[in-house]
Amino acid sequence: MKKLIIIVASLLCASSVFGQDLATLTETYNSGITANEAGNVELALQSFKEALVMAEALGEEGAEIATNCKNSIPILMFSIAKKAANAAEYDKAVAGLKETIEAATKYGVDNIVDEASVVIPQVLMQKANDAFNDKNFAAAADAYKEVLAVDPSNGNAYLRLGAALKATGDKEAAVEAYKAAIENGQEKVATKQIVNLYQQEAAASLKTKKYDDAIAAALESAKYDATNAKAYQIAGTAASNGGKTKQAIEYFEKYLELAPDAKNSGDILFSIGVSYQQLKDNAKAKEYYQKAIEDPAKIKPGSLEKAKAIIAALK
Repeated sequence: MKKLIIIVASLLCASSVFGQDLATLTETYNSGITANEAGNVELALQSFKEALVMAEALGEEGAEIATNCKNSIPILMFSIAKKAANAAEYDKAVAGLKETIEAATKYGVDNIVDEASVVIPQVLMQKANDAFNDKNFAAAADAYKEVLAVDPSNGNAYLRLGAALKATGDKEAAVEAYKAAIENGQEKVATKQIVNLYQQEAAASLKTKKYDDAIAAALESAKYDATNAKAYQIAGTAASNGGKTKQAIEYFEKYLELAPDAKNSGDILFSIGVSYQQLKDNAKAKEYYQKAIEDPAKIKPGSLEKAKAIIAALK
C-alpha cells in the first residue's frame, strides 16, 4: 500500500512538471511571436530557437510548436542576414545567409534555401562594387572572384573583375577575365575593353619608343576588332619609327582602308610616300605625295610644302 502511494505521488509530480514545461514552452513561443511583431527579429529568433529545444523535448505534445518554430527560424535568419547586407556588413551577411541555407535545408523550408542561395552572389557583388568604387581594386578583384566561386556564369562579374585587374596593372589576368565575360553573355562590352586595353598599351609603348611592343599590342587590339583603324595607325607609326618600312606601308594602307575620310589622311599618305621613297620606289612615292596634297585640310602645313617640293624634285 505504501508503495502504491509513492507511485501515485510520482505520477502527480510528473504531471505537474509536464504542465510547467508546457506552460514555459508556450510562454517562450509567444514571446517570439510578440518580439517578431514588434520588429525585434533577433529576440524573436532567440525565443523560437529556445522554444524549439523545449518543444522537441516534449515530444508529441510540443510537435505543433516545434513545426512552427522550424518554419519561422530560417525566415528570421534570412531577414537578419539581409539587414546586415543593407548595412554593408557583407561578410556577416554572407555568413548569415549560409547559416540560413543550412537551417532551411535541415527544416525543409525549400523556398528560403532557394532565395538565400540567390542573394549570396548579390551580396558579394555589392561588396565587390563598393571596393571598386572606393578604388580598392585588389580587394574588389578578390570579391569578384568570390562572386564567381558561387556564380561561375556571371558575365558581369567577369567584366568587373577584368576592370579591377586592369586597374591593378595585371593586364594578362584582365584579358583572361574579359575573355570569360565574352563567353558568358558580355561579348560586346568585354571585346571593347580588350581592344581598348591593347590599344592603350600600344600607344604607351610607342610613346616610350618600344616599337616592337607597340606593333604587337596594336595588332592584338585589331585581332579583336578588325575595323579598329586606330590600331593600324599606331602599328604603322611604330613600324616607320622602328625602321620596318614595308610593314609601315602595310599598316598605314590598312588604316586608310578603314578610315578613308580620316582628318589626318593626308599626313598618313605623306608617311606612305616617305616610306616608298626610303625603299627607292620613287614612282610610288610620288603617287602618294600627290594624293597627300589633294586635300590640304588633311595634312600639316609643313608636310604639305615638303610633299610639293619632293614632287617637283622627282620630276
